[in-house]
Amino acid sequence: MSAGSTDTAVRTGRITRTALYLVLLLFALFYLLPFAIMVINSVKPLTEITGGNMMALPQDWTFDPWVKAWATAQIGVDPTGLKPYFWNSIKMVVPAVAISTILGALNGYVLTKWRFKYDTLIFGFMLFACFIPFQIVLIPMARILGLAGLAGSTPGLVLVHVVYGLGFTTLYFKNYYQVFPTELVRAAQIDGAGFFRIFWRLLLPSSGPIIVVSVIWQFTNIWNDFLFGASFADFDSQPMTVALNNLVQSSTGVKEYNVHFAGAILAALPTLLVYIVAGRYFVRGLMAGSVKG
Repeated sequence: MSAGSTDTAVRTGRITRTALYLVLLLFALFYLLPFAIMVINSVKPLTEITGGNMMALPQDWTFDPWVKAWATAQIGVDPTGLKPYFWNSIKMVVPAVAISTILGALNGYVLTKWRFKYDTLIFGFMLFACFIPFQIVLIPMARILGLAGLAGSTPGLVLVHVVYGLGFTTLYFKNYYQVFPTELVRAAQIDGAGFFRIFWRLLLPSSGPIIVVSVIWQFTNIWNDFLFGASFADFDSQPMTVALNNLVQSSTGVKEYNVHFAGAILAALPTLLVYIVAGRYFVRGLMAGSVKG
């Protein structure tokens, strides 16, 4: 290939990359526009918003809407803000994510390294559970929670999310452990290691990428869930998403849009932080168990 042809190819490649980056930047700006509007209006006085300046930068910056949304906004009967509901969500999400991840890892371990009769059928049922709509399980789950004495409680919500998320975590770990060398498990058995010792000392330490995937997936789904929280929680155990809805619906008189925007951002911050900190490991973890070698 001549030098002229090489230069032309390089210039064409640069033009193509530049055009691609510009298109991606345009899509990113379009996607981030609603969030930017929420942030801008959450630090404005209400008079600027109602005056028709929703798209403009604040003339008078204020963080009072954030303080009010967190601590003093009227939600239901008492002006508690979102703070107590934030901790309700934390108390629900942390154990639900931990339990569903550990159980999913154990299920994936059993279904790949301790095969038994009808294991494929059982996994098929668990996989089918991933595609069951939320609405279908509301009445049976409400009945089970009532019989177990967990209705309207945080442990009841933890149980609901563990059961519903178990199919996904089992799928992730089964695919990941599928390519883990079975010879190492057999060698550990010959050396006298038992079921749980092999799991804790051999498989679990190598499961970092897929654990990140499971935690991100479960954390996002559970934190953002509204239907289960609205259906199975009592007022004292309502998660943040339900409280945010009540914040908007219980406002009387003038709608405080700046407080609503601040509350929505507060509700979204935990999942946003999770993706910022660990999002790059999500795709890496999904791909880690897809290629042998």
